[in-house]
Amino acid sequence: MDKSQPEFVWPIRVYYEDTDTGGVVFYANYLKFFERARTEWLRHCGIGQQLLSETHQAMFVVKSTSVDYHAPAKLDDELKLTVVVERLGRASVEFVQEAWRTKGKESMLLTSGRIRVGCVHTASFRPMAIPNEVLDRIHKSKSGTA
Repeated sequence: MDKSQPEFVWPIRVYYEDTDTGGVVFYANYLKFFERARTEWLRHCGIGQQLLSETHQAMFVVKSTSVDYHAPAKLDDELKLTVVVERLGRASVEFVQEAWRTKGKESMLLTSGRIRVGCVHTASFRPMAIPNEVLDRIHKSKSGTA
């Protein structure tokens, strides 16, 4: 991950519904956690997904994911999810995301991933350019001025 990029952080807690019969977070739930963090990052940038849909007839859809699991999260763990824009294209955004367990001043990397989203038209689901207003807000976020 490029540490020169500003990092957005979103805290969550692991609930019973997030775990499997072994008492650890079910692997697919990390994708849900990452989705929530990206949604909150968009809000932080001033981009509401509902408004994006209504105003620009645009929405972001996941095109690809790659996730590595380093250590398990367990019930009641407090996690810190991070979001960094790795690459911004005309119609797509590639994110690097991580989930960290935090206890006091100690942190342990649990999961890391790359998620690529594409911008599509809400009616046709065909790729479209990210609206300029949205691009501007993402650029501000990347420069740390959002």
